[in-house]
Amino acid sequence: MTRARRPGSRVVRRRRRVALLLVAAVLAIGISALAVQRSGGPRAAAGAAHAGHKAPGDPVAGTGGTQSVVLRERPARRLAAPVQDAAAAAAGRGRVLIAGGLTAADTSRSDIQVVAPAGAAARGRLPVRLHDAAAVAIGGAVYVVGGADFQTSSTIYRVDPRTGRATAAARLPVPMSDVAATVLRGTAYIVGGYTGSRWLDTVLAWRPGMRPRAVARLPQPLRYAAVTAAGGRVVVAGGSTPAGASRRVLALDPAHGAVRSVGLLPAPTTHAAAATIDGVAYVIGGRGATPGTPTDRIVAVDPGTGRVRAAGSLTSPRSDLAAVSLGGGVLLVGGRGAATEATVSRLVPATNVASTARGRAIEPRNVYRADRAGALSPVVAHDPPRIYVPNSASDTVDVIDSRTYRVIGHFPVGGLPQHVVPSWDLRTLYVTNDAGNSLTPIDPSTGRRRGRPIRVNDPYNLYFTPDGRYAIVVAERNARLDFRDPHTMRLIRSVRVPCRGVDHMDFTADGHALLASCEFSGRLVSVDTRRLRVTGTVALPGGGMPQDVKLSPDGSRIYVADMMAGGVWKVDASTRRVLGFVRTGAGAHGLYPSRDARRLYVSNRGAGTVSVLSFATGRVVATWRIPGGSPDMGGVSADGRVLWLSGRYDGEVYAIDTRTGRLIARIRVGSGPHGVCVWPQPGRYSLGHTGILR
Repeated sequence: MTRARRPGSRVVRRRRRVALLLVAAVLAIGISALAVQRSGGPRAAAGAAHAGHKAPGDPVAGTGGTQSVVLRERPARRLAAPVQDAAAAAAGRGRVLIAGGLTAADTSRSDIQVVAPAGAAARGRLPVRLHDAAAVAIGGAVYVVGGADFQTSSTIYRVDPRTGRATAAARLPVPMSDVAATVLRGTAYIVGGYTGSRWLDTVLAWRPGMRPRAVARLPQPLRYAAVTAAGGRVVVAGGSTPAGASRRVLALDPAHGAVRSVGLLPAPTTHAAAATIDGVAYVIGGRGATPGTPTDRIVAVDPGTGRVRAAGSLTSPRSDLAAVSLGGGVLLVGGRGAATEATVSRLVPATNVASTARGRAIEPRNVYRADRAGALSPVVAHDPPRIYVPNSASDTVDVIDSRTYRVIGHFPVGGLPQHVVPSWDLRTLYVTNDAGNSLTPIDPSTGRRRGRPIRVNDPYNLYFTPDGRYAIVVAERNARLDFRDPHTMRLIRSVRVPCRGVDHMDFTADGHALLASCEFSGRLVSVDTRRLRVTGTVALPGGGMPQDVKLSPDGSRIYVADMMAGGVWKVDASTRRVLGFVRTGAGAHGLYPSRDARRLYVSNRGAGTVSVLSFATGRVVATWRIPGGSPDMGGVSADGRVLWLSGRYDGEVYAIDTRTGRLIARIRVGSGPHGVCVWPQPGRYSLGHTGILR
């Protein structure tokens, strides 16, 4: 279960006695596979040395990796008026903020709009008219960088996506337009540009509250480049040089400040856009050196090797368009074709088939395809590998270095911390302080607390809807699911559930529904995530005590751990009909898919074992024993080689080799360790709990 008995707590719990195949290589034009994996074998607690650990984000040989896919453009709603050369950045909840740009008459604009596939809404105005600016999203705000109208701007404007209010936030070293920018680990990188009289060859780094500073120089001055962050690097493709349009693809490694040439585009290209999907950079549209030569090319660039592949085409040639990564696709806005356009569209993968170094096929549909070994988002690529342990009975968090197996941090949090939960955007870890009625934010780049606790009621657990629209606080003792703003945690709606002990959940493949376990009612409850209402319950045979919930890779089944029954139920994800049961061991509790989506690890707390269940056959294929242990909650390392679990009743954390089942280390921590979070993890966004990423 879930809540530990602790002195002075209002929570009184019953005591427990209960005691695919690897991803396929389907090679077609525009589909490529590159095995990239984080490595660095673990060291045993006794001090046995293993292979050296690569710096986070470094590509190494392995079974995982980045792979491009063919993209297809799907039209959406149109803007009220055409626009090109607008600054654009993500505005949260599947939306994009665009600011400024040029009208169809080539005059500068100052308006701010929030755009989604369903339409656009006016949101305010910049203090000045601007085009050829850049925009980045940092910490819930959008920052508009540089740009020009009759004169070049040296201002960075902060824009609130909710109100459209724009205020000056910083000054650039020199006025600059024709710039491109991206964000990597909370830092904006501003590439090239033009002062009005001089071309620029600088890469500036900037964070809110700091002054922009030059961190690298380009091989030559550059304007109108396509820039995005991928694989822990800043990828710079094409652009205009004093000698004409460029074919070069450059990569900046911020850790070393070095810019190197890594590849060539199919043709000289400038005025293109760039975005990232699943760690792959895509260069979208653009034109040649002269106006009136737009292209419909979409090109994939591997950030580690610079390998360039065709990756589809736009429905019509366009340059000067805005492109922003959203989930597993890209939102495109405006641009210049035969004329300035008012189009809004999405680029989405034409296939969900991935590939591996061994080239064997699994189901084309795999909800965990973004979670393969080593496929770290640029947001987390440089976060240090740590294990965060909430100690429910001592109101503390221990931080373990996953390379040395030593506790390197320890700090107090609120009452009865239950889980450490990654935020939807992967930028924050939240400690859910159940009895303390608060969330403690942790900065995963430092492993330390960040800011003040956030007041929320009864946060036993925390999840996020797949579209990032809502945070869901699981208020177990109050029998509620509280849907909140994922950034501010402001309450939007409380949904009462008709069962006791609601605690764990997972979402259907389309994200339109969730299925949550009700531990003390022996039931599951289904909730519509669009209408925010209960749609039904599922009674488990024999009553049961359901715990963790996990979707199968193909999205057809939901697996439910049952502590009382000592095994895992299989439930049809569409009909909610119970399909069968697999016995694993006493106190079956936590469920964790392997990085290759072939196996499901089941922690049996009462039996002191971990069962390995095959997704393909639905049978237990191995059982790993932890002598005297009580394995509970945790997760799988980024490289897939280690399963980390808390020892709930023994004040320790276990590290288990996923290839052999060998217990690598037992690490002493505080009292009552519970929802352990392994960080960083592969994936594009988090659904919450101890790290359900998609």
